[in-house]
Amino acid sequence: MKNLMMFVYAWRGLKAAWKTECNFRIHAMVALVVIGFAFYFRVSATEWGILLLCIGGVCAAELLNTAIEKLTDANFSKKDTKAAFIKDVAAGAVLLMSLVAAICGVLVFIRYF
Repeated sequence: MKNLMMFVYAWRGLKAAWKTECNFRIHAMVALVVIGFAFYFRVSATEWGILLLCIGGVCAAELLNTAIEKLTDANFSKKDTKAAFIKDVAAGAVLLMSLVAAICGVLVFIRYF
């Protein structure tokens, strides 16, 4: 039963992020578009793997960024330079993952256009 609760808590976290985080919803919508293109173009299994790893990486980075931001907000004052640094670095991780995912997407789909 204890192991089952881990999934309940994780699902609750995904729902909370969906409800409260605009950027998470944007990433999810872009992921749906990418998945639609992948079905339309009938990409290979390897290309599916690349796309799904990128989608998972971006969404996971966004979830971690959200957790880091909430934790930082709860433990630092708004004017604390350490808090700004922590939040900027976490956001930078999402940006980096998003850029890499976009490049991978271009490399996968370029031959279909």
